[in-house]
Amino acid sequence: MIIKPNITEMLKKVPTGKYSLVIGTAKRARQISQGSPKLTNAKVESDVTAAAIEISEGKVTLSKE
Repeated sequence: MIIKPNITEMLKKVPTGKYSLVIGTAKRARQISQGSPKLTNAKVESDVTAAAIEISEGKVTLSKE
């Protein structure tokens, strides 16, 4: 379960809503698990949490597709 960043903070970074946030986070987590380097310095064990932090920090942007 992701506690930080919270969903409200993350939705400010994603103009298209919760669905796009979930899909985008999952896609980025998959990239990380397949060897893509993490873009955050936060010490986390979960790829999903790392992806969420990257989105909340603005290091990853989600398209409107």
